[in-house]
Amino acid sequence: MSDIRPYAGDIIDAHHHVWDLERNHYPWLTPEVTVPHRYGDYSAIKRSYLPADYLADIAGHRIVSSVYMEAEWDPRDPVGETRYIASIAAESGYPGAMVAQAWLDAPDAAALLSAQASFPLVRSVRHKPGGGSRTEALAGRRTLMSDPAWRAGYGLLASHGLHFELQSPWWNLDEAAELAGDHPDTLLVINHAGVLLDRSAETVDGWRRALERIAARPNVVIKASGLCVEGVPFSTGLNREVVLDMVRIFGADRVMFGSNFPVDGMFASYGRLLDSFLDITSVLTPAEQSAVFFATADRVYRPVIAAR
Repeated sequence: MSDIRPYAGDIIDAHHHVWDLERNHYPWLTPEVTVPHRYGDYSAIKRSYLPADYLADIAGHRIVSSVYMEAEWDPRDPVGETRYIASIAAESGYPGAMVAQAWLDAPDAAALLSAQASFPLVRSVRHKPGGGSRTEALAGRRTLMSDPAWRAGYGLLASHGLHFELQSPWWNLDEAAELAGDHPDTLLVINHAGVLLDRSAETVDGWRRALERIAARPNVVIKASGLCVEGVPFSTGLNREVVLDMVRIFGADRVMFGSNFPVDGMFASYGRLLDSFLDITSVLTPAEQSAVFFATADRVYRPVIAAR
């Protein structure tokens, strides 16, 4: 047991946001709007979270680069968000790469993807495909991942060198596996571990089996992020089993750490969240730890490393 040591190298945070609610419009973060959220009441994050706030949170934690995730900015101007993030990256050195907004079933999807791909930091796009409950999925209800217009947009990603970020509950991962199989040249990145909403034995067992099936697709990777649970205090024990399951199922070279800040900041400070992941992964080999915290994200997103 004396060889078990937490990772002490450079880290890439593969999933975070910033938002200036005074300057920019995010419909879901406006005071008068509340949307369904897996964490329940999210009013605590209806405040600006600026680049300076993120830099303060990561201070002292060896975060040498990060990946910005689109934050459901005003869908009437998706490129506006990309310009905004490009400007703050130029000023602060973070993020080193970004995921842009792109509605794949929109009439202008082809032009939008071309525009987003023209920005040097853009590596990927996200469009949440929706879908119903687990019961509805088992009954055959499909998401946008099976919609012909949406799939046509998805089919354009490879030509632009773009990945796809999937945020959808784990019970839709079989549908995602079909999508990945039909588009082997497009890397599919599972966000937030497949949205694991609770830790009941039934849920974790179903989630685990869904991961095992989609992990058979070599063009799929997964983020160990967004692992908090509504109404449950944050703890290392809450996530130890599921993080190690992800590494076992996908292999460390297909798993990457993401803070999901400031959203997961509703449950824990950045330092406490990161320390928890470092504790959990301390049982892995040094090479595996390096993959989870740096190498996988470095390969997938090719982020600019901040000057130190």
